[in-house]
Amino acid sequence: MSRVEEIEHQVSSLSEQELARYRVWFAECDERQGDKQLEADAENGKLDRMAESAKRAYDAGLTRTR
Repeated sequence: MSRVEEIEHQVSSLSEQELARYRVWFAECDERQGDKQLEADAENGKLDRMAESAKRAYDAGLTRTR
């Protein structure tokens, strides 16, 4: 059995309360991973074109505020 299969088995046997706590933990963990990836992409210049495009749209008056 793979580690993922073991985890799936363990998660499927959690009580409702335990599953709720796990969901919160997993969401926070996933968010931290996303933040790390976004920071790495920003540092590596992967977001530069997107930022430049957004700035051009803003400067051209093509954006709106709520």
